[in-house]
Amino acid sequence: MSQAVAQLKAIARARDPEQSEFLQAADEVLESLEAVFARDPKYVNVMERCLEPERVVMFRVPWLDDNGVIQVNRGFRVEFNSAIGPYKGGLRFHPTVNLSILKFLGFEQIFKNSLTTLSMGGGKGGSDFNPKGKSDNEVMRFCQSFMTELARHIGATIDVPAGDINVGGREIGFMFGQYKRLTRSFEGVLTGKDMTFGGSNIRPEATGYGCVYYAQEAIKALKNRSMAGLKCVVSGSGNVAQYTCEKLQQLGAKSLTFSDSNGYVVEPDGFTTEQLAKVMEIKNVKRGRISEYMTSGVQSSKAQYFAGKTPWEVPCDVAFPSATQNEIRKADAEILVRNGCYGVFEGANMPSDSDAIAIYHANGVVFGPAKAANAGGVACSGLEMAQNFSFQRWSREKVDMELHNIMKEVFKQCADAA
Repeated sequence: MSQAVAQLKAIARARDPEQSEFLQAADEVLESLEAVFARDPKYVNVMERCLEPERVVMFRVPWLDDNGVIQVNRGFRVEFNSAIGPYKGGLRFHPTVNLSILKFLGFEQIFKNSLTTLSMGGGKGGSDFNPKGKSDNEVMRFCQSFMTELARHIGATIDVPAGDINVGGREIGFMFGQYKRLTRSFEGVLTGKDMTFGGSNIRPEATGYGCVYYAQEAIKALKNRSMAGLKCVVSGSGNVAQYTCEKLQQLGAKSLTFSDSNGYVVEPDGFTTEQLAKVMEIKNVKRGRISEYMTSGVQSSKAQYFAGKTPWEVPCDVAFPSATQNEIRKADAEILVRNGCYGVFEGANMPSDSDAIAIYHANGVVFGPAKAANAGGVACSGLEMAQNFSFQRWSREKVDMELHNIMKEVFKQCADAA
């Protein structure tokens, strides 16, 4: 390790010794830039500034539950870097949310957004609120209270949040409505909106689609193969996993698995469009567990559910971790390699820990890190911002074409740098 990298790591640890997720993300970036620092030392000082957010907002979110009892959660917005444009990054509602996780996500967002070539800075936000098990009215009241404070910190040219884990069209709609009520302004202050009030075609699909487009370019360039016929393991069962599966189907690949925190389901011949529709119904409409697939009445003779396990034990050609951070550790990576996996493309943020990444490199696995492979979501958010500024709505075909071109360029930049 060079003196410059060691110095920057020490600075980060001295400031935030308890923020393990942020320090992990910082370490990965710093180690990857070691050659850059050696070639041009002026970037050491630039990187020191990048390690510190421009602004961190933390606030109380009181809301009324259905029993008439006031509940209190904590809200955050980390405005990390606006050097090339307004802060841009999602909002996450999950009980594990804390400042360390949001700083790691906001830090990654700086580089992800710059790779898209669009004028967007990096940020992230959210709350430790858990929408699971809450009624629509409870979620609405929470979102309205959350936005009541957040509204003073954001704007179409200042900070433009989007969705993330547990923040989808419903939550974005509640927050956008509250923002309009408070400001009397209809502007593109949030992305991921419904099509009826300024949203973009392809936005819900963009992260999953973009990850597959990136994988397609990488596998074609580095393995001289198409996606057709490849056996793919996908983790998670939310938005990213669902649309990763859909795009894999469109390209002729076989998407074998979905998972959640309780286990995974496998279709050995790959999910069909009808089976994927059933997964979407279970997760998006019923908000149920993936185990319910087995009793959903779906037409399937080979499906199996494995409780308490992860899908990385399923033999595959390519893996798409699309659930959460650090879901692939050293032992999981070793199983993937042993079972013939030669490509890992991260749909989630930092799903592979540093030991797993070392296993990929040691065994020649093509690795698409989250900063690049899952840039499709924020790229499409940038396209939504462009449509909002011009009061236009682009066709589904135009947005998909723009997304595909952006992901091609993202891969090209990564390949050239590597």
